[in-house]
Amino acid sequence: MQSRRALAGCGTMKHRTLALALALIASPAAAQQAEEDARIYLDRIAALDDAGPQLNAVISVNPDAPREAGEAEAAGLTLAGRTVLVKDNIETAELPTTAGSLALAENFTGRDAPLIAALRANGGVVLGKTNLSEWANIRDNSSTSGWSAVGGLTRNPHATDRNSCGSSSGSGAAVAAGLAWAAIGTETNGSITCPASINGVVGFKPSVGLVSRTHVVPISSTQDTAGPMTRSVADAALLLSAIASEDEADAATVGVPRRADYHTGLENFSLEGVRIGVMRNQVGNREDLTQVFDTALADLEAAGAVLVDIEFEPNNEMYGDSFAVLMFELREEMGKYLASLPGEDMPRSLADLIAFNEANAEAEMRWFGQDLFELAESSTDREAYESAKADAVRIAGEETLDALMAEHQVNFLAAPTRGPAWTTDLVNGDNFNGRIGFGSPAAIAGYPHLTVPMGDIEGLPVGISLFGAKWADFEVLQLGAAYERVRSATLPEPRFGPWEPAAR
Repeated sequence: MQSRRALAGCGTMKHRTLALALALIASPAAAQQAEEDARIYLDRIAALDDAGPQLNAVISVNPDAPREAGEAEAAGLTLAGRTVLVKDNIETAELPTTAGSLALAENFTGRDAPLIAALRANGGVVLGKTNLSEWANIRDNSSTSGWSAVGGLTRNPHATDRNSCGSSSGSGAAVAAGLAWAAIGTETNGSITCPASINGVVGFKPSVGLVSRTHVVPISSTQDTAGPMTRSVADAALLLSAIASEDEADAATVGVPRRADYHTGLENFSLEGVRIGVMRNQVGNREDLTQVFDTALADLEAAGAVLVDIEFEPNNEMYGDSFAVLMFELREEMGKYLASLPGEDMPRSLADLIAFNEANAEAEMRWFGQDLFELAESSTDREAYESAKADAVRIAGEETLDALMAEHQVNFLAAPTRGPAWTTDLVNGDNFNGRIGFGSPAAIAGYPHLTVPMGDIEGLPVGISLFGAKWADFEVLQLGAAYERVRSATLPEPRFGPWEPAAR
């Protein structure tokens, strides 16, 4: 792993408003708690990420974060100086944005992505950048989640020999390890919710269009979104309130039914009479996971929810169509992003990235190749792409999620998110159990998906997924917060060591 780049001073003053500066003069003592919290988080990163178990969840830190946190708290802004770690495919002005690849190791754009500008405007502080599955896990079919050439291998705080899932692996592991108040991840299909579930934290993939994607290293303009990863649903809603905003440069965000905030009113939601569809075919065949899920369902039912069992198998055409969309959009959107970079001698196309990897194969392709990059480079049939996109979105949204909720007269759907973390194996790659979970329809159609910790299997966390209609983000967050209040399971604490069988 390359040494962490701690870069001071770059671009921080331009984020300080006149109101913030005046507030500091008026009440300098008010900043003490947020400033101290930021220092504690930096110390924890040094102790747990750089040393100790060496989680490798964080790629770079912002040493100015304590001062910025104090200033934001004193200004009385919404997030009050809370510190946030940002997945390293999202641009921040003071740190490079690498997507985990050596091809972008010197990608100092000096720009804030609009979602980061919104974070700062609401009193949030960038503490640093998190490791990720390189290129958000779209380079090769045989990848190992959580590995990047820049950051090395992210380790799961609950079992350091087990996987942290991807691609927002560093964000999930960092929140679980208490390295920041919260983190921001990105998802195309499962990249927020899987690492959140496997690391035992809350992850929320919002409806596509709530959060800007400008200056975020892309995969798909149809499916990409950023979202919060936190230790509670209330914190996820608060962070979403700060980063959700319209961006004229991202057409998907314009004119959407966005709330003024997503964190006010969570505590008033009652489960009494709420109808929830239980996706029985997506529970999988693990008896231990079924038992944990059934306990979560019993908690919901005891609080008044009405559970409706649903037996359903998705139309598999959706997956093939979605894959065709991702391949076509990866080439186009990556080319647009790379062309926008202000630095010299930067890659400007997906073809440039392929060539870079070939020229640096020992560092970049020791463990897996780039077959998806190569396939995307040859995916140029626009007519086939447009047809696949229309079919995928229709099947996933109208014919799956909307149809299920209408037919069974339910407001929400529920399923386990994933099974427990698998043993990391760089030689053989990931070991997903594809029979568990129901996240793909929400990812493909751009609907909200929330995962909340529901317990563990032998000390390894597992989460419950909650789904709702497009733009029903607030309602899904209300349901998740209500479940947290009635959850009977005791959640595991990170052990910061290799997995061991639980004592009986």
